[in-house]
Amino acid sequence: MNLVPRGNNNAPTVVPPRLPMLSRRAFLAAAGALPFSARAFGDASRFIPAIVKHGGRWDVRASGLRRLAWELQRRTSVEVQLEAHPLALDSPRLFEHPFLYLSSDGDFPPFSQAEVESLRRYLTFGGFLFADANDGSDGAGFDASFRREIARVLPQSPPASLPVNHVIFKSFFLLDSAPGRFLNKPNLDACLINKRAAVVYSQNDVMGALNRDVSGTWEFEPSPGGQRQREVATRLAINLAMYALCLDYKDDAVHLPVIMNRRR
Repeated sequence: MNLVPRGNNNAPTVVPPRLPMLSRRAFLAAAGALPFSARAFGDASRFIPAIVKHGGRWDVRASGLRRLAWELQRRTSVEVQLEAHPLALDSPRLFEHPFLYLSSDGDFPPFSQAEVESLRRYLTFGGFLFADANDGSDGAGFDASFRREIARVLPQSPPASLPVNHVIFKSFFLLDSAPGRFLNKPNLDACLINKRAAVVYSQNDVMGALNRDVSGTWEFEPSPGGQRQREVATRLAINLAMYALCLDYKDDAVHLPVIMNRRR
């Protein structure tokens, strides 16, 4: 597991993401046919994760999302709101959030046709969905339900293994693996739309590694790597959030030293 951040060890280097985040929020709002006015202050300038409400157990990792927002605020220049917004997929407010989280610790019933069409529109116009199998399932449980529904939403873009050289693995931290509470699968899967990873899927319960119980203690012990695995999972979650906000800007930034050397 590569734990090397961008820049030096104490202050990872990152382009301030506030402007890209606002631009994407505006774009998604327009795609959702919502009235939007640019604002310099308030929640419109903050990272607010949205969590999908479905017919199963949809909120079992709300604490993990809160921890992600806290870590994002602590380690980057992103301003956040700590509490995730629960949203139905057919809610017009969906288009105000560039980061959408879908999970459960078991199966869930099919989406309505309106939810399928709304999620397809959201993803097509730049939205990002992170699907997270809290049960670590493979072929049953959440895994079966997710694959069934994403085939309805994006029939032309089935989930495929995401290579480790994808920008997601370097959007903030340099990583070479994608663990969560488990390490069932070495890689992430993704549904691509015009080369953009619109949907990213983990069968390792990433947010489970970040989840705390009501007493504030870690709810689960990551296996097999313990606390080191928890840290890598946290960095992966931050990378996913940064990708949702900024897309491929880091893919261009990594070539900057080469460009400058050629200029000299």
